[in-house]
Amino acid sequence: MAESKRDYYEVLGVDKNADEATIKKAYRNLAKKYHPDMNPGDAEAEKKFKEASEAYAVLSDPDKKRQYDQFGHAAFENGGPGGGFDFSGMDFTDLFGDLFGDFFGGGRSRSRSNNGPMKGANIRTSVRISFEEAVFGVDKEIELTLKDPCPTCKGSGAKPGTTPETCSKCGGKGQVVYTQQSLFGMIRNVQTCPECQGSGKTVKEKCPDCHGAGYISSRKKIQVSIPAGIDEGQCVRIRDKGEPGTNGGPRGDLLVEVIVNRHPIFQRQDRNIFSTAPISYAVAALGGDVVLDTVDGKVIYEVKAGTQTDTRVRLKGKGVPSLRNKDVRGDHYVTLIVQTPEHLNGEAKELLRKFDELTGNSLHASDAYTEKKSDDKKKKGLFK
Repeated sequence: MAESKRDYYEVLGVDKNADEATIKKAYRNLAKKYHPDMNPGDAEAEKKFKEASEAYAVLSDPDKKRQYDQFGHAAFENGGPGGGFDFSGMDFTDLFGDLFGDFFGGGRSRSRSNNGPMKGANIRTSVRISFEEAVFGVDKEIELTLKDPCPTCKGSGAKPGTTPETCSKCGGKGQVVYTQQSLFGMIRNVQTCPECQGSGKTVKEKCPDCHGAGYISSRKKIQVSIPAGIDEGQCVRIRDKGEPGTNGGPRGDLLVEVIVNRHPIFQRQDRNIFSTAPISYAVAALGGDVVLDTVDGKVIYEVKAGTQTDTRVRLKGKGVPSLRNKDVRGDHYVTLIVQTPEHLNGEAKELLRKFDELTGNSLHASDAYTEKKSDDKKKKGLFK
């Protein structure tokens, strides 16, 4: 019934004076949200999608929009003033091609041939390096299987003396069109031709060396220059070392992911390095020089007297270089851990006891507490 339908402007959420671009944008958003492919099994979403499509079909057409503005839904009922309009026979092909190219993968490209030059796919591999190599950079050699154009057929895949033929399935376009009945009429789907894989050509007599593939695979050694400052998971791109292109297209790239080994001492965060270093009780108390490990080697650092454990010191410019400028480096932060001596001889123990007597007599702190507690108990008994 016409009276059960919502107003088309209300369905799209636009004003009656909205222009064509506004109506199109509103429908695009609704169609993306409620399309059945995006909401499989959701009957309510399918209903809203159909409702929005019907509203757009009317409001996007100037003549139908004029009829609707004058007569409302009655304009499209059988025998209505507008002469009637049957939505079931509509072809939404152009509509979908215009609006859904970004998530249907088609759009306007359906009218363009797919057998032109295409860049080859990228290849991904990985290389393992040490912590120091990630900091300062390194050249590595990796070995992998790469494809090269067959020297016998020059990449055509055809037996010498023959040439590839135009694909009979797609007529050389590299694409085939499938027509499908939907709720809204006939919809065309454009797909890569399965016969020629999008090249538009088929090989009847295949090259004996590459068996029609057009390329041969071989193990090759590739030099990879890893820049200073690279971090775990980052990639080095080597141009034109990926899969061969099709129909004269360029090769893809080789992406080498870097895996950095853990370091027994150092840890990294961005361009800063962190580590811990033990210092003796005497150095912590009296101050003195200690030797600290860095990625640049050992350095001497002067510890201040009275340094407490977990004190963090900063070694400026001893961190990781910037990828953009290797002369700009982060810092190295070292946490000092005061070590307690474990094996003391009798003389050292006696000297330590004398030291304790002069610095607070902490060894007898419990005795003083016990004596005080006993005195308090005696005083309390006397008072009673």
